[in-house]
Amino acid sequence: MQTGKLSAELLQQIVFPYLGAKRADVLVHPGIGQDCGVVDLGGELAILSSDPITTTGHNLGYLAVHISANDVAATGAEPVGLLLTLLLPPGTSTATVEAIMQEVHLAAVSLGISVLGGHTEFTAAVNQPLAAMTAVGKAKTGCYVTAGGGRPGNTLVLTKSAALEGTAILAADFADRLEPLLGPDLLKRAQSFIDHVSVVPEARIAVESATAMHDVTEGGVLGATFELAHASRCGLELWADKVPIAKETAAICRILDLDPLGLIGSGSLLIATANPDKLIAALTAAGIAATAIGLLLPEAEGYWLKEGQERRPLVVPKRDELYKVL
Repeated sequence: MQTGKLSAELLQQIVFPYLGAKRADVLVHPGIGQDCGVVDLGGELAILSSDPITTTGHNLGYLAVHISANDVAATGAEPVGLLLTLLLPPGTSTATVEAIMQEVHLAAVSLGISVLGGHTEFTAAVNQPLAAMTAVGKAKTGCYVTAGGGRPGNTLVLTKSAALEGTAILAADFADRLEPLLGPDLLKRAQSFIDHVSVVPEARIAVESATAMHDVTEGGVLGATFELAHASRCGLELWADKVPIAKETAAICRILDLDPLGLIGSGSLLIATANPDKLIAALTAAGIAATAIGLLLPEAEGYWLKEGQERRPLVVPKRDELYKVL
């Protein structure tokens, strides 16, 4: 198998048939685009999601917190706590462990959430520090959305811009290569995109107008729009030339020959809504950029990418663009 997430086809063939016992109190089960499980606790709901950070060693603790909290927030739930499994190669210094935990602490404090527990281990099974985080959230019964609630005719709205996380990772990991070509100022701005990977603020606003929400992670905007449409049993038309791409992202992707639409994009929230004008106005009033980038279609119409006057089938990346250069 190549590096990256398991494909949708293989998930359906070799993972999803084996999901344990069926329980009436489990309201949302695993599926393509469904990043969270939802459990009815009797009056309140527990929202749970797990994610590893495997694509970079920079900002490991910081990213582990925000990426996991984003999944919970994308249901409209309130993130409450985190469980961290930290695996480190033998020989890793205690100073490195403390630095990672300091990042975890500061990121968790910024979101008002607690570290509930976890596991820390030195093991030859990894060759760089690896963090796997489980986030726990809560919501009132009936007061949540998933990636599967979109309907034909809904507009797809994207917050901020594409490939925020990927831009920050590349600007940090390839700084020596990129700085002579881009200059220190642009590179520093690109690295600062790491400060904008949380979608918790926009999710709190968007849940009022959303039929479905999905945070943009591996596979970028291409992957996220496909996953939301698939989960919602809809077709899709993505307007490629409407997707906002920061000039820093465009410059780095041009040098490294990467497609920004397929680059990991934590920090952007994808929202399906029947009232895009109201949603965009609410987000804009809160200082969060938001752009209409596509439309959900009846399922039978399939998945399409529109660029200018050209409309062609949307091809879902087999793996994130980041892996081409890692």
